[in-house]
Amino acid sequence: MKRFYNISSIFLALTMLATLCVEAQNNAPRVSRGTDRAVRQQQGGAGGDADRKELSVRAQILNEQLTQDVGKARWMRTVIRELDLTKEKNAPLYYPVQELNGSVNLFTAVFHLVSEGKIKVYKYTDGYESFDDENTLLFKEMLDNFQLLYEEVPAGGGRPARFVINASDVPSAEVKSIYIKESWYFDQNNSVYDVKTLAICPIAFMMTDVGEQRMPMFWAKYEDIRPYVKNNYIMTSNLNNAKTFTIDDFFRRRLFEGEIVKTENLMNLALMQYCPTEDSLRAEQQRIETQLRSFNDSLWIQPDTTAVLSKKEAKKVKKSAAKSDGVTSSDKKTVSATKTKEPKAPKAEKSTPTRSIRRQ
Repeated sequence: MKRFYNISSIFLALTMLATLCVEAQNNAPRVSRGTDRAVRQQQGGAGGDADRKELSVRAQILNEQLTQDVGKARWMRTVIRELDLTKEKNAPLYYPVQELNGSVNLFTAVFHLVSEGKIKVYKYTDGYESFDDENTLLFKEMLDNFQLLYEEVPAGGGRPARFVINASDVPSAEVKSIYIKESWYFDQNNSVYDVKTLAICPIAFMMTDVGEQRMPMFWAKYEDIRPYVKNNYIMTSNLNNAKTFTIDDFFRRRLFEGEIVKTENLMNLALMQYCPTEDSLRAEQQRIETQLRSFNDSLWIQPDTTAVLSKKEAKKVKKSAAKSDGVTSSDKKTVSATKTKEPKAPKAEKSTPTRSIRRQ
């Protein structure tokens, strides 16, 4: 009887242990590499939290180190450029229009960051750029302004309200241009003349009842975008399909091409407001570009060209001196040919070798 109770207690203990193992296995998180993107969008909004993790402390420190402080610069000039993304030089920021093999263009990456609440965007006001909390643009407000389709998931379970947007409803194809606000500055502490990208503004070309309309969407600080796009590799050439550069490299190396549309001035006027014709606008843009590049040349003392002759000028001087003496190059060749060579000393004759007596 005692043996029966012992066997029953052991069997009961094993049953409870097996039950606990099954429950722990069911409650454990499961990782799947082939998870459908639609499921991840519903779990974490457009783009999914699994696609873009929160910034680590190391990434935040690196972003602070790359941040250029232009507040104490002795000389600075802020300009706004417009980049036509349909041009070949700016095409790496526009293509692929739709997500392809995990690659997205600049606007799609920024749009996902805004939808996930990872960066702030600010309202676009004509003639004035302000990046304070009063001009913060809410994501829902932006969707309503541009009439984009979305599905709102109400708040619950300690999570705020989320907005789910299908990939086909993201207006990446309509964003054909962007504004770039940049500062050209001189850092007197390091004696460096450099350029800093401050913010970007996507420009959407929407079809309305009156035709296609240009609609600037919002301003976004580039320092907020950089930690996320520094790992987005893009193809920058049609001849080389290897993705060797990132979106951040594209901006830092200034591989884009854009025209100046505005500079900060006392009257806060754009170029088109005081350049009535197309020719005057082109001339003003060229004048500003020349000023930005010539400022760097004016910082350093140039060598005296009258004292330091180049190699070509030195050769010209030698030729002119030879001609003035009446000696030409052909005469020099004949003189060198008629020069007698000095007799060389006769070489010592080698003595004939003698056989060793020991070997004999």
